[in-house]
Amino acid sequence: MAEPVASVALVLDAALGWPAWLYARIGHPVGAFARIIGMCERRWNRPERTEGGRRFLGVVTICILVTVAGGGAWLIQSAIHAFIGPEGWPLVALLACPALAQRSLHDHVRPVASALTAGDLASARRRLAMIVGRDTGDLDEAGVARAAIESLAESFCDGVAAPLFWLVVLGLPGVWAYKAVNTADSLIGHREERWRAFGWAAARTDDLLNLIPARLAGPAICLAGGGGWRVMVRDAGRHASPNAGWTEAAMAGALRLRLAGPVAYDGLLRDRAWIGDEGGADDAAAIKHALAIYVRACLLLWIVAGGIAWVR
Repeated sequence: MAEPVASVALVLDAALGWPAWLYARIGHPVGAFARIIGMCERRWNRPERTEGGRRFLGVVTICILVTVAGGGAWLIQSAIHAFIGPEGWPLVALLACPALAQRSLHDHVRPVASALTAGDLASARRRLAMIVGRDTGDLDEAGVARAAIESLAESFCDGVAAPLFWLVVLGLPGVWAYKAVNTADSLIGHREERWRAFGWAAARTDDLLNLIPARLAGPAICLAGGGGWRVMVRDAGRHASPNAGWTEAAMAGALRLRLAGPVAYDGLLRDRAWIGDEGGADDAAAIKHALAIYVRACLLLWIVAGGIAWVR
């Protein structure tokens, strides 16, 4: 049996996460990626540059990020193997653990459900604003519930399935290179005029790296939820993202409710297609049900990671 690096990283993340006291003292590794992205954006994404020039410099930014994150992780992993040998695999698992977000995602979505259960819509909106980019101030209970479930479903791929996939495939360099690209996509991979050219490389690279993981994460949600296959296949393509639709449609199908639809960003309403079928209630109970499915889907990934280590 090969070293169960991915399995142990999953267990460590579920048990420990990234504690608040540690975040308060040293931040999180993705903070370093954000600073690199911010520095490049301020220097290179200037309106006086041509669109082609900004797109090229966006590509350079992604190359720098992947070199720093993936190259740095490769050097660390190589040093562990050189100085400690095969017995150093638990240290590799410990260093991979912060790239996963099982516990963090659960801990951020659960308070939204708790606030709705308590009838505190204002608190639920504030909690939701910590995990989504849309406007939350005018959302009703159903809107809050849908947004929380959508974020949970999409982040199951970005925060758990995709990092795990690249950890299994390419080890420590793979998981941290993915995390750097995903951070860039969340910060600059937008369609607004300011970001469209400079963030093009971030968005397209993130799409590419999530291509396989998303199509594995969607079926995992269906298996964990005991259904949703028909809706996943039918509606995955309705999402603006080529990947996020797989997990959102799978979750909508498993919960038997509608997700997505029109949403407001910075005061502007965007007309998005609905995903799923009407029927289920959009409320705190739906969020709790989605969290239960999420936990079971994560456990399925534990089983898969352990099986891969055993086969190897």
